[in-house]
Amino acid sequence: MEILRRISRAIDRFNESLGRLIAWLIPAMILVGVWNVIGRYLGKAVGQNLSSNTAIEIQWYLFAIVFLLGAAYTLKHDAHARMDVLYSRWRPRQQKLADLAGTLLFLLPFCIVTLWFTWRPVLNSWRIWENSPNPGGLPVYPIKTVVLVSLGLLIVQGISEAYKKWSSLDNSNSPLEDVDGDR
Repeated sequence: MEILRRISRAIDRFNESLGRLIAWLIPAMILVGVWNVIGRYLGKAVGQNLSSNTAIEIQWYLFAIVFLLGAAYTLKHDAHARMDVLYSRWRPRQQKLADLAGTLLFLLPFCIVTLWFTWRPVLNSWRIWENSPNPGGLPVYPIKTVVLVSLGLLIVQGISEAYKKWSSLDNSNSPLEDVDGDR
């Protein structure tokens, strides 16, 4: 069991570091978005196009990277969306069982099936060096790859979360362990 705990901690540390790293992309995304808006309106005023498809696609690439790669970080911090109508009224043991069941029955199968159906289109995108259909657009294959990476990160973080829930059920007296000690 010690090896599983070490693996879980390593997964948590990795996703924690990645989450903190990609958080730095949020200000960049905001700046690009502000430039796109200012450039569009200022460009109309001066009769010059100051924005571009490239800038617009950079903005949504940054958003996609933050959203997709931040999913495992969000799961680790138990900050994902859930229906709290019943969950908030349950005892901690019932909540842990619900989280464990949700991870094993929904999260992991969904990620695995999605990964299975997504890898081939991503591979094909790399084969043809797929680009945006928009003039001046960016290559599409790197952002499609981020989808695969995101699913992989969610799978390993889901495994870590399932282990922590399972081990805390086994030993009800000890709280769930986390790298940051926040659980």
